[in-house]
Order: sequence, then C-alpha cells, then structure tokens
Amino acid sequence: MKASVIVPAFNEERLLPGSLAAICSAMHAFTDAGWSTELILCDNNSTDRTAELARAAGATVVFESHNQIARARNRGAAAARGDWLLFVDADSYPDAELFRDVMREIATGCLGGGATVAVDLDDALARAWVGFWNLLSRRMRWAAGSFIFCEAAAFRELRGFSEAFYAGEEIDFSRRLKRLARRRRQRVVILHRHPLRTSERKVRLYTRREHFTFILKTLLLGGRTLRSRDACRVWYDGRR
Repeated sequence: MKASVIVPAFNEERLLPGSLAAICSAMHAFTDAGWSTELILCDNNSTDRTAELARAAGATVVFESHNQIARARNRGAAAARGDWLLFVDADSYPDAELFRDVMREIATGCLGGGATVAVDLDDALARAWVGFWNLLSRRMRWAAGSFIFCEAAAFRELRGFSEAFYAGEEIDFSRRLKRLARRRRQRVVILHRHPLRTSERKVRLYTRREHFTFILKTLLLGGRTLRSRDACRVWYDGRR
C-alpha cells in the first residue's frame, strides 16, 4: 500500500518549513506500518522560495500556473502514484497519531474523509467559529480543506476537486464523495481524536469585517462568490 501526501502551496516560504517537517515526521506512521510513501508539493505559481524549500525537504515539486486551490490539489494528485491521497495545506501540522487514525479507518472500509481542526486563538469569537465548524464538519461529514484523505481510485472516479470553485471546493468534494460512498456501501468519516493543528493566520491577517462581508455576500448571492477568485481574496490576495 502506498500513501501520497499532497501539499498545495502559494508563496508559503514562511510557514512551509515547519509544515513539511511535521508532515515528514507524521509520515513515519505509514512507513512503520509497512506502507510506502511520497510527498508531493504543487507550487501554485509562487514568487518566493516555496519550491526551493520543498525540494530541500525531499518533496517532489510540480507546478500549476493558475492560482486556484482546486487546480493545485488536482495537479498534485495527477502526479501521485499512491493508493491513497492525503491533502494537507501548507500552513498545517499533522501528527503521526492522525495518520494512524487514517490507516485504522482505511482498514475498516472507509472511502475517505477529513479531520477536525485545532487553532491556537486568543480571540473568543474566532474560537467559537472553529468550534462551530468542527461540530458542523462532524455532523455533515464535510472535510475541512486543510486535511482531506481519499482512496485514489475514488478521487479519479469523481474527477477530483471541481475547478468551478475558488473556495468551498472541499465541501463540494465531500458531498460527491459521500454519494459515491453510499453507492459503494462504504463510509466517509471526520476524524476527531487527534485534530489537525493549523495556522491562525486568516484570523490574524484579516479583520472581522472582511470575514463577515465575505460570509454575508456568499449567503446573499447563493454561493456565487465561491466561483470568483476576486471575491475570494482571503485565499488569493497573497497576504502571508
């Protein structure tokens, strides 16, 4: 069995070394269990040292010129040779226990899923929002974009992440994965025993007003903002 860990990255030189170190350490969970592994980073048109740092950490680097998280993940997956794909964001820090949880679920017939997230936050409102998301994620079995795992054959059957979306593509993918799992009589799970530790930078770099405005527009426009890169500037304006 082989696991491919795929990291989409756009101008991530500040947080990438720590993230890749955590990922490489966590991947020992697979090798200790007799799996083979590969680490793939998709450089999503970075202008900094992202690709250089990834190669130094031992990752295979592929390139996607169009700045879009769905395309970057799909490009990384196209280069992957694993039986299972794990997508980890470049500002996130999985541990071996989380990867062991993934293997346990795979052994019991799981088709894919995600994990709850842990963010070190001083802001009470932001902590409440993360808590709400974790509850919603587990209830709806929607994977957070920062960590998604899936059987490679199922991912290709679903044709990967929809490139119609500039944000929210993980929810669209989760919905389609659940439908496939029902047809196959398999499960989609949200792991919660060992949450994924991820960066608080969106809270630090963007104001409450910016977040609220985006959420309100998304609700009022029926999600059409998710299909516009200009509207999704929290993901694409390059603040790091």
